[in-house]
Amino acid sequence: MTDKDREQTADEKYMRRCIELALCAEGQTSPNPMVGAVIVCDGRIIGEGWHHRAGEPHAEVNAVRSVSNTDVELLRHSTIYVSLEPCAHYGRTPPCAELIVRTGFKRVVVGCKDTFSKVSGRGIDIIRKAGIEVTVGILENECRQLNRRFFCYNELRRPYVTLKWAQSADGYIGLRNTAGQPMPTEISDIECRRLSHRLRATNDAILVGATTVAVDNPSLTTRLWTGKDPIRLVIDPNNRIPSDSKLLTDGGKTIVFGKLNSCEVDNVRYVQLTSCTDMRKTVINVLKTSAETGIQSVVIEGGKTTLQSFIDSNVWDEAYVFCADKLLFDGVVAPKITTRGLKYDTQRVGNCALIHIENSRRE
Repeated sequence: MTDKDREQTADEKYMRRCIELALCAEGQTSPNPMVGAVIVCDGRIIGEGWHHRAGEPHAEVNAVRSVSNTDVELLRHSTIYVSLEPCAHYGRTPPCAELIVRTGFKRVVVGCKDTFSKVSGRGIDIIRKAGIEVTVGILENECRQLNRRFFCYNELRRPYVTLKWAQSADGYIGLRNTAGQPMPTEISDIECRRLSHRLRATNDAILVGATTVAVDNPSLTTRLWTGKDPIRLVIDPNNRIPSDSKLLTDGGKTIVFGKLNSCEVDNVRYVQLTSCTDMRKTVINVLKTSAETGIQSVVIEGGKTTLQSFIDSNVWDEAYVFCADKLLFDGVVAPKITTRGLKYDTQRVGNCALIHIENSRRE
């Protein structure tokens, strides 16, 4: 193995540690990205840190602060690894690029560039102009995947969209009552629902259609997982949501998209849609308004029509389909999604085979 190969191997090892550290704050940093940092001197880690939540010190600051008094003199002989390009602008915290220059690191290794308009290469330029060696692109794909929601929002100017539903072994998402109307149906078990609540906690918002609200009267919280509750979004083109629904009365933040004039009542915001008949236009309008509100990511949980609208519009980024062992024999047919040509994997979770699909052909 050449010296260059050894350096590459070491760089990847420490960048993986940066990613591990960043994930300690999963679901806590939005609208900021998750970032981890590791400081290494002569093959020994002397400092580590990650960004805990928006408004608090960034990963680089926490890593420098973690260095013991006996090792402070080693900083000028050290390499700092960061999963994302150090920031170059003043926000709620000072620029980390300037901190790195002041500290005088020998070398900086960056996982991937930050495409946020106020950074976008400026942090790297500041560091290089100070005469510090900078290596960029170590485990770049993994680092971008870590903050896929952040990158989607800043590059495509829309929230990152995750689809999620549970279906029976014979392809139904729920039963119908004697009148032919959808009715509440438990398909997945507690282990699957816990994972679903983790998805809620790691996204800014959760979206359902009016039928789901009318049938299930959900709260759409993270009660089975530690984390913040998402903003609730509802597509209600025909003003069908009951006035006593939990989403309208429990005090949580909710945005309803429909025919009503735009207004705000307590914690519920009503947004009038310009078109309620064209579902593709509705999907685009909902995502556009959500992005303008600062929502970077949204998980779509139903019902069938709402999920299918996002699939047919090809405005989705990944999907989690929980396929249970049980049979329903009849009911509401599950959304149709194809894995042909897309990356997907299957694992066992509780009573379900969980299919995870990544949409490389997204719009």
